[in-house]
Amino acid sequence: MIHPINSLGFSKPPSETRVVVAMSGGVDSSVVAAELATQGYDVVGVTLQLYDHGAALAKKGACCAGIDIHDARRVAEEIGFPHYVLDYENIFKETVIDEFADSYLAGATPVPCIRCNERVKFKDLLATARDLEADCMATGHYIQRKMGPDKAELHSAADANRDQSYFLFPTTQEQLDFLRFPLGHLKSKAETRALAKTHGLAVADKPDSQDICFVPDGNYAALIEKLRPEAASPGNIVDLEGNILAPHKGVIHYTVGQRRGLGIGGLADPLYVIKLDADTREVVVGPKSALTTRLINVREINWLGDIPFDSTPEWHMSVRVRSTRPPQPAIIRPLSPTTAEVELLVPEEGVSPGQACVFYESQGSRIYGGGWIWRGPK
Repeated sequence: MIHPINSLGFSKPPSETRVVVAMSGGVDSSVVAAELATQGYDVVGVTLQLYDHGAALAKKGACCAGIDIHDARRVAEEIGFPHYVLDYENIFKETVIDEFADSYLAGATPVPCIRCNERVKFKDLLATARDLEADCMATGHYIQRKMGPDKAELHSAADANRDQSYFLFPTTQEQLDFLRFPLGHLKSKAETRALAKTHGLAVADKPDSQDICFVPDGNYAALIEKLRPEAASPGNIVDLEGNILAPHKGVIHYTVGQRRGLGIGGLADPLYVIKLDADTREVVVGPKSALTTRLINVREINWLGDIPFDSTPEWHMSVRVRSTRPPQPAIIRPLSPTTAEVELLVPEEGVSPGQACVFYESQGSRIYGGGWIWRGPK
């Protein structure tokens, strides 16, 4: 007997389709689990303990803390599906927290949420889902998976205000084939909360995550100093010509684009942090115009296109270099299968090594992958 294709794309009844749902304890993943369970799927909820959550036990606005694990477990009990908590603390520290600290020390502006998706959730957790003999893994991310002529494609969320494509660009084709994003088509977060109330979920009004989960108070410098005590080494604030303007207490206290708190007075025009040089312990400052960037180097490219990335000299696309900025037109020139030079047709301010550069269809919603911004050869 041939069964019709179910809502997750499988030719079998929902009851015979096992789906592992990555549950953070928030409203989004809770709604995904409740919806799929109600539709009759064989749902297994999995929550990751990613760090020592004792310090953040009662902290709202950070995912995977103790209260969130409790909330995920309660949703599973209320709806009636099995739920497991996996201790990924060591993996998370090695692959996300340590690199965050090292990147910050090297003068970069890291985005640990991307590394977490790439190295933990869509790697180790996905492998666990396969071990549990799941047909697929579903998450509460706001992004869409659509079937193209030849394969599954990644597309921006229907709600541009909730779109999380910037954080998911490293998703490989193999991972995309296994992943499902049931919320990506919703037009607003209000729809998600309405679904949560329909299912009677206690997390229906729970606030969204705001902070990086392992920095519950938002004080990055304090965390880096704790992990890397040598990070507080003093140095100098210098101008673009190398002239010393003032001392500082450690490059970890500064970010590219920063204006306030430089401790330099008596100037006619404001100065901004242009670059952080970890080797010389210098904070380089200059006028706002010096923040403008047109050419950027990108490496570790994950490509989701239909033909090889380096099979053409140029790609005319849109790119996003900050999660808070819309995609802008650019020319991407491949240097190898995993490196490129990107020319921004509209120069951007505050582009920093460590940020992501995500590739988008110029006129449309498809995401073609992306890579990591770096300084390039000196």
